[in-house]
Amino acid sequence: MTVVAKDESLEIQRLELGAFGTNAYIITCLKSGDSVVIDAPAEADKIIKRLEGTHPRYILLTHRHMDHIGALSELRSRLQIPLAAHPADASALSPAPEILLNDGDIISFGKVRLEVMHTPGHTPGSLCFKTGKYLISGDTIFPGGPGKTGSPADFQEILKSITSKILTLDDDTEIYPGHGDKTVLKKEKEEFVIFSSRQHPTDLCGDVLWLSS
Repeated sequence: MTVVAKDESLEIQRLELGAFGTNAYIITCLKSGDSVVIDAPAEADKIIKRLEGTHPRYILLTHRHMDHIGALSELRSRLQIPLAAHPADASALSPAPEILLNDGDIISFGKVRLEVMHTPGHTPGSLCFKTGKYLISGDTIFPGGPGKTGSPADFQEILKSITSKILTLDDDTEIYPGHGDKTVLKKEKEEFVIFSSRQHPTDLCGDVLWLSS
């Protein structure tokens, strides 16, 4: 567990869990002690231990892939709090989420307000969650490139999500992805300019990097 961000109102912890080193995040309102869990990759015991001393309110899902939901059933059973996901990914979850999230929705807990951003491409229902200058990006954007896509159409979709929703945010936005360490949006904007200045094959997809693809 690492505290990756903290200010006067909230704290963000990152837990790297499971065989794929998938990140789960716990955001805690420092005024009320209310907390949310974002993604449930594996090792539910570790997540629950890190919630001690807080009041868990929601489990939020960035997307439906197995490496992000391995501990979901156990976490839901033990915490008895609502699961929230986008409708386009909800069909893969059983039981279904109690809350369906759409672009622009707000999740409030304590004094913290999380803005829901629908960013399809990696999956149809991929979500990012933003509060202040912090963005939990799931597998939509990583340091150096977008999340993996399965087809050229998916790649075009993730590019549209990134350019219309993420690259429009302030340069000092801190991005906390579904795997690995954080990045700062200013760096991603600069690298994306280089990527966009080059010609690319029409069938580009898969693992793409701004500077070398």
